[in-house]
Amino acid sequence: MNDLNKILGIYDIKVNVNCVKDDDISFLITTDPKPHKCPQCNNATAKVHDYRTQKIKDIPFQNKSCTLRLKKRHYHCPNCGKHFYESYDFISRYLHRTQRLTKFITHSFYDSINIKHASVRANVSTHTVYKVLGTLNNSSDRIGEAISINEFKGNVGTEKYQTIVVDPIKHKVLDILYSRKSTCLVEYFKSLDKSKRMNVKYFSCDMNKTFIDMAKTYFPNAKIVIDRYHFIRQVYWALENVRKNVQKNMSKTLRRYYKRSRHIITTRESILSEENKATLRLMLEYSEDLRKAYFIKELFIKLLDEKSYSKQRVLLHEWLLEVESSGIKEFNAAITAFRNNYKYILNSLKYRHISNGPTEGFNNKIKVLKRISYGVRNFKYFRNRILMATG
Repeated sequence: MNDLNKILGIYDIKVNVNCVKDDDISFLITTDPKPHKCPQCNNATAKVHDYRTQKIKDIPFQNKSCTLRLKKRHYHCPNCGKHFYESYDFISRYLHRTQRLTKFITHSFYDSINIKHASVRANVSTHTVYKVLGTLNNSSDRIGEAISINEFKGNVGTEKYQTIVVDPIKHKVLDILYSRKSTCLVEYFKSLDKSKRMNVKYFSCDMNKTFIDMAKTYFPNAKIVIDRYHFIRQVYWALENVRKNVQKNMSKTLRRYYKRSRHIITTRESILSEENKATLRLMLEYSEDLRKAYFIKELFIKLLDEKSYSKQRVLLHEWLLEVESSGIKEFNAAITAFRNNYKYILNSLKYRHISNGPTEGFNNKIKVLKRISYGVRNFKYFRNRILMATG
């Protein structure tokens, strides 16, 4: 064994430099003859029928494309007459690339690079990169005690939205589903081991009724937790709608001022500067509904800041009564959302360590992959790419 064996990571062979060019280097590799078992009759034979030279691609070497020229023996079995080639540990059957080149291509999927970049890095065609990507087999049967589910806009195949399933405690993507429709979700959840589904303690999602129904059906022992962001934004949406409706009766100059200063109304009062607090008081003087809406928002923030869950339960009940008695129509949608998901929102306040935060983080990574890939149409490639890129 010489240094070239160590460089190529291939042992039990003879390696010699065949040709060196500006952008390419090739090695001639040979093996010592030895008996091989016939794949048909399993008898050992050392009788060589003929030789052929096979060109095999390896990972780039010193910024040069690397080619191995393998002198292969074609054996003859005297027992059954079968002709066969000798096998090698460093190359898979029917392939013209080394196993470590395949691994090199596979590892590139962990990085946020597009297929073209991966092909240039490995000095192979994009077709080869796609073939490697298509052979990856990612198991999804790894669910733990918590599941987080969310939709994202993938535009793959005929479906506009796909579904991501995440373990929010271990911060791992469990699977990517082709659609957000109930038929797709049912097929996936039914495929999971029932005993593992029964052991799931938490199911985190948004207020999508389909997701909640899936949790009730397939994870009966799990506490359904509505992600905090999705019910908090209901309050801010209502506040913003009040501001927009108030602005309609303002002069153009004043309307522009309220629009540009809207962050003062949406920001919690405790972190505003004294100057902005004075500005806030002037802005709220314009409308009774805007004052009420702002008061409701501040009450809600105090509810969220409360450390005791038992106190939060009381405060949430009182807050809903306050909103309903305010008579502000812009909060009707928020009231409906809170009433329909009341116990799941309470679960969110109680089990604070469970949320869709990790899921949203993975969704951002998916957006990056889509952007650098200029979109992906094949779902199998898309799914494997996401599962690799998210670790």
